[in-house]
Amino acid sequence: MPIMETPDESTTTAQTPATGIAAQDWATAAADPQYRAAVVDLLGALAYGELAAFERLAEDAKLAPTLADKAELAKMASAEFGHFERLRNRLAEIGEDPTGAMEPFAAALDGFHRQTAPSDWLEGLVKAYVGDSIASDFYREVAARLDSDTRGLVLGVLDDTGHASFAVEKVRAAIEAEPRVGGRLALWARRLMGEALSQAQRVVAERDALSTMLVGGVADGFDLAEVGRMFTRITEAHTKRMAALGLAA
Repeated sequence: MPIMETPDESTTTAQTPATGIAAQDWATAAADPQYRAAVVDLLGALAYGELAAFERLAEDAKLAPTLADKAELAKMASAEFGHFERLRNRLAEIGEDPTGAMEPFAAALDGFHRQTAPSDWLEGLVKAYVGDSIASDFYREVAARLDSDTRGLVLGVLDDTGHASFAVEKVRAAIEAEPRVGGRLALWARRLMGEALSQAQRVVAERDALSTMLVGGVADGFDLAEVGRMFTRITEAHTKRMAALGLAA
């Protein structure tokens, strides 16, 4: 899924020295079956998210007002499918069925996209810029506590596909041309924020290995207080993105 960062925006992830599992490679860390299960869940969720992002960008391309915009979104959709293939191949490489790893997350992610279906081109851009970024921030936070091999893969598939600057340019231009659009898009972005956080919490709560990872089990460094700080950082990043779009958080 695309990382929606403006050029001067820093990551939300706290900078901490690599210790424990974060200092190990996959072969060493995967000896812990609970850690392995958490990583399979994480890669499955990411893989389905990338596949859904590909489908959504391809659909959004149909709403594009110009041929150039349509081509730009098609290129981004292709990049998302490439990310999906990397995750699918990694799951197969470690002896897991990619489809089986993705299936537990399909219903929740599909439900999120049904509840937040954009009504027009601009809402689609804001959803990709704001909604996907919240998920990406969450995965970056988790990546800091993963083994070095898995961390490199996760951060690689979270690379910006170019949607960030594209969305900012198009949305700001639309608001400048018609200021009333800003109010509608600000409300839409707030709704996306709430839905995205709720969806992430539901997914984690339903997967024991992932929830253990977040509250300080197999991945070192997280505890309940840190989870709270993590969501504070994600919220702060959201506020910055809203400002980049010219919208009130």
